[in-house]
Amino acid sequence: MCFGGGLQIALGADMRYCTPDCKLSIMESRWGLIPDMGASVTLRELVRIDVAKELTMTGRIISGVEAEKIGLVTRCVEDPMEEALKVAEEIAERSPDSVASTKELFQSTWVADEDACLRKETDLQMKLIGTWNQIAASGRQFGAKLPYYHGRK
Repeated sequence: MCFGGGLQIALGADMRYCTPDCKLSIMESRWGLIPDMGASVTLRELVRIDVAKELTMTGRIISGVEAEKIGLVTRCVEDPMEEALKVAEEIAERSPDSVASTKELFQSTWVADEDACLRKETDLQMKLIGTWNQIAASGRQFGAKLPYYHGRK
């Protein structure tokens, strides 16, 4: 179950996993309130405007299956913790600089115009090319056991 403020906190996560029988609701309208805690920002990145309005104006409770269908959750699986750990392990195998830059890219350009997106993409890529972590990542693709440097850029 993930209702109201709890769901709004979850919406701020990079990825969200739930079970098919999970119940989710943005239920502030049931209390005469509007969604807060950043819902006006997070919802627009996840669902269409008409879906956001319907969910917030009705306070309707939806299942995990529907939440996945409309984009509110990343994936609906039988064991969300196992899935989240699996994805976290996959991400941990990647260059920490690449992961951080990817997040920065999408967080800063998701609603930007194409020129700004392409400029940011180029700027971030140029900062990565030739760094130890980029070389280590490339080497790992060919079987080299190179460690990543986890210091600051």
